Amino acid sequence: MKIIRGIQNIRESIPYPALTIGNFDGVHLGHQTIFKKVDNRSKKVDGTGIVFTFEPHPRKIIEAEKCLPPLTTFNQKIELIKKTGIDLVICADFTPHFAAQSPREFTKKILVEKINVKEVFAGHDFNFGKGREGTIDYFQKMGEEFGFRVDVLDPVKINSEIISSSFIRDLIKGGQVNKAARYLGRFYSLEGKVVGGCKMGSAIGFPTANIDIHDNLIPQTGVYTVQIVVQEKTFNGVANIGYNPTFKRNLLTVEAHIFNFTENLYDQTVRLLFINKIRDEVAFSTGEELKAQIQKDIIEAKEILIKDLH
Repeated sequence: MKIIRGIQNIRESIPYPALTIGNFDGVHLGHQTIFKKVDNRSKKVDGTGIVFTFEPHPRKIIEAEKCLPPLTTFNQKIELIKKTGIDLVICADFTPHFAAQSPREFTKKILVEKINVKEVFAGHDFNFGKGREGTIDYFQKMGEEFGFRVDVLDPVKINSEIISSSFIRDLIKGGQVNKAARYLGRFYSLEGKVVGGCKMGSAIGFPTANIDIHDNLIPQTGVYTVQIVVQEKTFNGVANIGYNPTFKRNLLTVEAHIFNFTENLYDQTVRLLFINKIRDEVAFSTGEELKAQIQKDIIEAKEILIKDLH
């Protein structure tokens, strides 16, 4: 898969461009369905299946105060798109100037003159251009004028729920990571570098990797069954997200205890895959009470891993 960063870097003619446009945060099953339609169509006509996306997220420029942490970083998004068979990702630099384009200006100057688009696949609720003024009906009229086709796709549903990034975000914020996985088509994950912590886990016999998370949406506080990916190897474990109330800390941390693992992970980047939530975070009277509860958490986590992964 080829990636073009910046509209100005589109310098060659693209064979029969068939594309879809959007931010595609999370690359969930709804997005994947669109990408597969683009890919299938492009292959039938010996064309190029394209995802046209943006960096940073448009809301960071237009409504910074309302911008929420993403479900995927840009690199994660590209990695997931690549798995769907798409030929090309065009990533526009989303600047105030780019945001100020009218729907017609965006269509004419970028889709038609720069890309020479032939087909666009869009969701039923697609809007674009300055103030999201461009509607599907208007887009189809411009397609007739400029000679490209607009295919409008129905929403993708699971159990009557429309799959959307905002719906999945709410599930993760509520700790329902197992349900979010059904809509994502994979386990929700966070990536970060292992940094030094207070070593409270080691003190009670359960050493943890303290993971520095900056960009992604962090699930609700609590204890989770997780898998930890370290240098392409996957290990099972439990993770705690929270403020360590037993030890009266007030800093949100993400800490993972890896089963049967003794290697030093400091400064390594790891990925946490969230399988299921075990319980809420609780303040215990003593470290011994906490230790006993962690032992129970590990037993429950192992049972969940057997049930959910086999």
